[in-house]
Amino acid sequence: MRGEIVHYDDQQGFGFINGADGRRYAFERKDLRRLAQITTGMTVEFQVDAASARDVYLVHGLPTAPTAPQFGRDALSTEPERTSLWSYFMRTITSNYANFSGRARRKEYWGFVLFWSIMAVVIIVGAVAIDGALGNLKPGNAVPAITVAALGILVLGSIIPHLAVTVRRQHDIGISGWFYLLILIPYLGNLIILVFTLIPSQANENKWGPIPYGVRV
Repeated sequence: MRGEIVHYDDQQGFGFINGADGRRYAFERKDLRRLAQITTGMTVEFQVDAASARDVYLVHGLPTAPTAPQFGRDALSTEPERTSLWSYFMRTITSNYANFSGRARRKEYWGFVLFWSIMAVVIIVGAVAIDGALGNLKPGNAVPAITVAALGILVLGSIIPHLAVTVRRQHDIGISGWFYLLILIPYLGNLIILVFTLIPSQANENKWGPIPYGVRV
């Protein structure tokens, strides 16, 4: 794939490429091929590996294909990224459903939590009402199948986006997503993760991406 280098930190040995598909890919010094010196704006070809770029090399004399990064303060887009709580929620369950790369500001994380909670209440109330109408809630009757099924589908369908947005939230404060494993510590782990989600965004670009759009610095 073709793209344009939009950032490279030679001291830390990592950078970002805006791909022709409109996505941003991270790369490290070891991924470079035949590049003596890297500067912003260089046109490159690279291989895609999930959210990373591999085998990056310079394309001489060829223009860069127009790109439209999906996020970032310096993203080039004809329409600004919407930053309402609802917009963040919709992106989390659609385009960012399984996106574990990049960063998520506090508003994005809590937008997901807010509307997920509202959706959960509506689904549970509706499922309980259906079970009640079918007589499944009477003592001695079968389990409330509709409620159990609805809860199962809700939980299974939201595990991945919830994990992904939490990992991106941790990236936003400058720590690895692997710290999410602290949740395995009874009681204390959940509290630590909660504290992570409340910390403000880092006011600078870090190894996981640029400052999220809409964050004041």
